[in-house]
Amino acid sequence: QLQLVESGGGLVQPGGSLRLSCAASGFTLDYLAIGWFRQAPGKEREGVSCISGSGTFRNYADSVKGRFTISRDSAKNTVYLQINSLKPEDTAVYYCAAEQAPPFRQCVLRPGDYDYWGQGTQVTVSS
Repeated sequence: QLQLVESGGGLVQPGGSLRLSCAASGFTLDYLAIGWFRQAPGKEREGVSCISGSGTFRNYADSVKGRFTISRDSAKNTVYLQINSLKPEDTAVYYCAAEQAPPFRQCVLRPGDYDYWGQGTQVTVSS
């Protein structure tokens, strides 16, 4: 059974940084597309970034390009989301999600394409 566990959220001042982690168990990352999504109160879930199983393909939402970086550590079966230059509008619960996929298939930022979800980690950006 594939399980995803996020960590790394917290309270940070505007301009600060965080690194979120998504640890996968029960399935190797090589055959998983991993996406990061976020949901702020009263808003729809938004795709932030994703990475293909091979790590070859990475996508970012326009709102986070240049500030967020997705990466993966195969040995740890973990995907990371480095978040820099945080803004108050980045405040949300951040979720990682997984889709079983071929390693060299492009990943997408549509929540409906992902079958497995973590419990989420809260990111709050406030002074």
